[in-house]
Amino acid sequence: MKLSTVLPYGDDPIRNADAVTDMERAGLDVVWAAEAYSFDAVSLLGYLAARTERVEIGSAILPVYSRTPTLTAMTAAGLDALSDGRFNLGLGASGPQVIEGFHGVPYDKPVGRTREIIEICRTVWRREEKLVHDGLYPIPLPEGRGTGLGKPLKIINHPRRPDIPVWVAALGEKNLEMTAELADGWLPHVVLPEKIREVFGPALDAGFAKRAPELGPLQITGGGICALEEEWFEPARQAARGLYALYIGGMGARGKNFYNTVFAKQGYAEAARVVQDLYLDGRKEEAMAALPDEFIDKVSLIGPEGHVRERIAALRENGITHLHVSPMTGDVNGMFDRLKTWIS
Repeated sequence: MKLSTVLPYGDDPIRNADAVTDMERAGLDVVWAAEAYSFDAVSLLGYLAARTERVEIGSAILPVYSRTPTLTAMTAAGLDALSDGRFNLGLGASGPQVIEGFHGVPYDKPVGRTREIIEICRTVWRREEKLVHDGLYPIPLPEGRGTGLGKPLKIINHPRRPDIPVWVAALGEKNLEMTAELADGWLPHVVLPEKIREVFGPALDAGFAKRAPELGPLQITGGGICALEEEWFEPARQAARGLYALYIGGMGARGKNFYNTVFAKQGYAEAARVVQDLYLDGRKEEAMAALPDEFIDKVSLIGPEGHVRERIAALRENGITHLHVSPMTGDVNGMFDRLKTWIS
C-alpha cells in the first residue's frame, strides 16, 4: 500500500503546502489537492511540484465541467513535466450545487463527459495523431457551430509521459462502471471497505469485464482522519463527524446528494435521512451527533494501535491500494513511521 494525504482547504495555501515537504521526508507517497469552490488546485499543484522531490502529486478533483477537455490534457501534461513525471490526474463530476451554483454551467451527462475527457486526454498525451473527436466534445468544432475555420492540431510540447495516470471520483453505478473500465484509479468517499463488494461489486465487475489488460489493476484510495495518540482521539472523532456531516447532510439537496445515497446504501438509511434533515435545517451540531459511532470508527483511523491495524487490514482485504490519511498529531514523523511499518 502507498501512503497518501490531501492538502486541506485554507486561506494559507503556502503553509499547508510547505507541511507536505515534512510529510515527504516522513515517507508520504502521494499528496492530492482538492478543488471545489476554493482556491484552484492547479496553482497549488504547481507549487507542490516545485517544493517536493519524490512524492506524487494529484488533483482530487478537477471538475469535468469547468475546463475544456484539451485544457485538462494540457494542464496535466504541464504538471507532469514540472514534477518530472509525478502527476496523477484526478477527475470528477462534482455535483449540480457546485457546477450550476458556482460555475454557472449546466450539470448534464456526467458519465459521458468524463469518458470522453479521458479519451481526449490520452489522445493528446500520446501525440500520435492530430486531435479529432466526435461526441459531446466535437473537435474541431464543425461548421454551423462556429466559424468553420478550426483545424486538427497536436499539442506543441512532447508530454513527459503519454500515459499519465487518470483517477476518477465516482459513486454512481454507471460512473463507477466507467471508472473500472477506463481509469487507472478510483477515488471513493464515504465508503466502508467491508461494503465495497456488496454495494459496488456489480458496477466494478461490469467495468472490469471491459477493461484493457494494459491498464493493470484498478488503484483505490481508502482510509480517513488518523489519530494514534490518545489526546487526539476525541478531537479527531469530532473532526470526522464534521467532515461526514457536511458531505452526507450538506453536499447536495434532498433527493440529489450522492454521498447521502451511498451512506444509506451501506446500511444507514435512517441515519442518512436524519443527518440530512438536521444539516439542511441548520442544526449542524445535531447532524454531527446523529452519525452512528460505528460508522465513524469504520471510516477513520482513530484509536490505539490494535484498532487502527485492524482497519488497515480491512482496507487491504477489500482492495484498497492507497492508505489515505488526514493526520491529527503533534508528531507527523512518528505517525508516518508507524503507518509505513504497518502497511509494508
